[in-house]
Amino acid sequence: MQAEPLAEDAWLLRFGDTIDAGVNARVLAAAARLQAELGDVECVPAYASLLLRFDPARWLDDEGHFSARCLRDAIGAVLQSSGEPETASREVTIPVCYGGAAGEDLHAVAAHAQLSADEVIARHTGVTYRVAMLGFAPGFPYLLGLDPALAMPRRSHPRIRVPAGSVAIGGQQTGIYPQALPGGWQLIGRTPLRLFDVAAEQPSLVQPGDYVRFQAIDEREYRRRLG
Repeated sequence: MQAEPLAEDAWLLRFGDTIDAGVNARVLAAAARLQAELGDVECVPAYASLLLRFDPARWLDDEGHFSARCLRDAIGAVLQSSGEPETASREVTIPVCYGGAAGEDLHAVAAHAQLSADEVIARHTGVTYRVAMLGFAPGFPYLLGLDPALAMPRRSHPRIRVPAGSVAIGGQQTGIYPQALPGGWQLIGRTPLRLFDVAAEQPSLVQPGDYVRFQAIDEREYRRRLG
């Protein structure tokens, strides 16, 4: 693990430089442990790094100056301690209406993968994903676990507006647009669930470390749940 200062009250802890489930598991475990044992710190996980925000006044040397060594030693002691950190991982089911106007690129993904549209849906709903991080926009979950056969490059010309709830594939990743945004991922479906609500006690529907499964629904059920 490498620590890179970003500001007087923030460090970036680097655990690797690739999109890898094992590296991401280390990041999420470190976030849980540091949050639990260091108390007043904020941890923001990414695929292979962890943003750590802290109060510099808590980490002072004998002369009253901020001590990077003191903080680094504390981080090292926490990460080297034995035992598994307690996590609040959940499994969240996301209903999705695939294809049609809700998933304009489903058939393009199917053609790229040399599968039928139904096979793409079956593969996309047939695995459990893990939320690796939230990023790009508030509440946008990057999900690990996509069937490699469904991997497809981003669109050469991004859309100016992708509808809220759109479920998409970009490279080896799948994710969900929490609100209407520009985007270049391949759209395969749409969920009626609201991914981000700033007024809610927990604004993001899913959190890093949670598990996600997609459930195929038809257009009628989509409209019913959308209300």
